[in-house]
Amino acid sequence: MAGLLGLLGTLLLGYAPSAAEEPRLVPTALHDVADTGGMQTAVFAGGCFWGVQGVFQHVDGVVSAISGYAGGAPETATYELVETSRTGHAEAVQIVFDPKKISYAKLLQIYFSAAHDPTQLNRQGPDRGTQYRSAIFPANNEQASVASDYIEQLGTAGVFKKQIATTVEPGKTFYKAEAYHQDFMTRNPENPYIVFHEQPKVENLKGFFPDYYRAEPVLVSGNQG
Repeated sequence: MAGLLGLLGTLLLGYAPSAAEEPRLVPTALHDVADTGGMQTAVFAGGCFWGVQGVFQHVDGVVSAISGYAGGAPETATYELVETSRTGHAEAVQIVFDPKKISYAKLLQIYFSAAHDPTQLNRQGPDRGTQYRSAIFPANNEQASVASDYIEQLGTAGVFKKQIATTVEPGKTFYKAEAYHQDFMTRNPENPYIVFHEQPKVENLKGFFPDYYRAEPVLVSGNQG
């Protein structure tokens, strides 16, 4: 995994994680997506999908969180090709959620507060490349509008010291990643990359959003597909 190589680079080459913005609880979005009944789907990218998936698997109201790829063509939606940074894909997570329990706007707040650093361009922590970009892949025009408005809201408020790098990329299909990437955080809790870079994100979720945190993650292995 490129993430593990990135960790080695951090330790051996002196890369400074302090260059990243500190995690913070960002303001609630002023706009939200309407609850039209039934489940809804969100797709977020924010660095290695192991951590983003791990965070949202611990969010109450999330029915499933699946690691995958979004932004490129179906024939290039494989880990080996995506890691070349030449496919247009980002490592992404598809989140199915119950809007009666949690809203799209709340998921966005968690995404910007706990799941990643939205100010890092084409990278996240030690991982570098366009596949690690901060990106939102809206399911429809309403999600696209809410996400774009929220990025503008956070930027205008000066919530982060640096400019938000998150892009909104509509009209992109999500492709499920290989089985060995699913539930990686839960299956590999002692992996050094997970310990140093991903588990702290779950702790951020627990600290910032105690009312939405659940201790037992909803796993791909426990759901269909």
